[in-house]
Amino acid sequence: MSTAYQPLHHKYRPQRFDQLVGQEAIAATLGHALTSNRIAPAYLFSGPRGTGKTSSARILARSLNCLNSDGPTPEPCGTCELCTTIAAGTALDVIEIDAASNTGVDNIRELIERSRFAPVQARWKVYVVDECHMLSTAAFNALLKTLEEPPPQVVFVLATTDPQRVLPTILSRCQRFDFRRIPLDALEAHLSWIAEQEAIEIQPEAIHVVAQRSQGGLRDAESLLDQLSLLPPPIEATAVWDLLGAVPEQELLQLVQAMSSAEPVALLEAARNLLDRGRDPGAVLQGLAGILRDLVLMAAAPDRPELTGVSPQFRDQLPPLAKALGRARLLQWQAQLRGSEQQLRQSVQPRLWLEVLLLGLLAEATTTTQAAATAAPVAAAVPAQTAQAVAPVAAVPAPTPTPSASAAPAPELPKVAPIAAESAEPNLAELWQQILGSLELPSTRMLLSQQGQLVRLDANRAVVQVAGNWMGMVQSRAALLEQAMAKALGGSRQLVLEASSGTVAPGPVVTPPTPKPVTPPVIHATAAPAPAPTQPTPPAPTPTAPEAKTPPSISPPPPVAAPTLAPMPGAEQTQPLSPPAPQTEIDRRAKTFADFFNGQVLDVDIESQSIQPDDIN
Repeated sequence: MSTAYQPLHHKYRPQRFDQLVGQEAIAATLGHALTSNRIAPAYLFSGPRGTGKTSSARILARSLNCLNSDGPTPEPCGTCELCTTIAAGTALDVIEIDAASNTGVDNIRELIERSRFAPVQARWKVYVVDECHMLSTAAFNALLKTLEEPPPQVVFVLATTDPQRVLPTILSRCQRFDFRRIPLDALEAHLSWIAEQEAIEIQPEAIHVVAQRSQGGLRDAESLLDQLSLLPPPIEATAVWDLLGAVPEQELLQLVQAMSSAEPVALLEAARNLLDRGRDPGAVLQGLAGILRDLVLMAAAPDRPELTGVSPQFRDQLPPLAKALGRARLLQWQAQLRGSEQQLRQSVQPRLWLEVLLLGLLAEATTTTQAAATAAPVAAAVPAQTAQAVAPVAAVPAPTPTPSASAAPAPELPKVAPIAAESAEPNLAELWQQILGSLELPSTRMLLSQQGQLVRLDANRAVVQVAGNWMGMVQSRAALLEQAMAKALGGSRQLVLEASSGTVAPGPVVTPPTPKPVTPPVIHATAAPAPAPTQPTPPAPTPTAPEAKTPPSISPPPPVAAPTLAPMPGAEQTQPLSPPAPQTEIDRRAKTFADFFNGQVLDVDIESQSIQPDDIN
């Protein structure tokens, strides 16, 4: 008759304290307590699963009751009647209860009543309460007095994986022993010994993967080795990865290399190869987070590869990859992956979500690089943009300098400002287009593209110039604009809206600050009194009328050329600077805005050349 099959974690359960793996401090402490006969009434064993808590409780029970010893001993024989019955779980005086199924106060009261009777066979009664954190508060309170003053020759051993849920009053009445996760080296040595005893042909790389994936739990490692023993020899590391359903380290490194190349096609190909081979998207995401952690450690300590969790045969690939990516980008990727596992688990299309996530990481890195590249030119352009903001867009200051030479100091300003503006404008214009591209609402995007422009940008503020008659509508969308700026520029900045005298977007029509022409047909009939600030002049000479016909050559296309003569205060206070635009152009622009907002044009003020926002529904 064949004997029943025993799993490896049952067959190789430790029988003495010196057989505990990775718990030398606890074994030494309990051994000295047994040798000196200083037995506590209650013990609390806490720690992760599979680290030896229940096994230590049974070893303690055998050490207290071994028949081949005159008293407590740290080395029970394991062959006497009590040792064998305790190991089998059939001893009358060693009671193991599962607190997960005996949570009520009645169960604890029954246990307390049974503890008052003297032992039947053994010298000590031992009660092992497994998963004691599952007990109710009433059950804990019923146990308090018994733990503090138990009956003679009674020992309570409480085992738990969550000591935070145990009442502090219980903790204060127990000697607490915290079981740690088993170190990787000790776990590999123990698994190699078991494989040798069971004649399992397994490669050292596979044993390393088994020990690594068990995360310090001896029972999990032995169970996985038991599964692998059913495969045909020799057992390789790939078989372990396939059995676990995890992504091999080599494939994860290839994925990170594709991310480092900043090529979307290469990244999508690497992700597709993983998913087509049956890799779970959640496992890919977990493995990616783990390999990024190893790369961060390698970037921080290039000469300490043993700090990483990568197998030894792949550690030489980490230093060049970590150096190429940089610690800042690795930390940024790690921060973006935070919380993504939960979102992926809840998604109905995990493959699509994973691909979008990987492309998002790639796009974020590209955006950060572009922002760093443009930081220096933008900082140099701040003075020029300040001069441009001070001088509103004025398209036709040319006729005013003709009568007098008193404006001689004015030409000094255009020598500096236009040059800086010309060098800085392309950068600001490009950044403004990126900000507009980040806006989600098409209506807001079109409004800001035609009525706003980015004039100044620094590390703390972003100044946007908006047409004065559209200021209210843009202010109502300020929150959307700030979000788009943060997304496009890679950081939050204070949004400052400045009102301009007219339409800010580039176009053939530039609106003057306060246009009040006397008669629309005569474009510059009032331009004659322009020299009024310097000296009183007689009635306007008629020869200026022919000169005024030269400006109607349409206003300059870019508003950048405006700052040349804008700082003249006298001209701003007295007369308008540009002629009104043709009525047909105003009608066309008004109809465009009305069609976009699904509204209707009710009134257009042709005389002032401006469309009032309140007139568009």
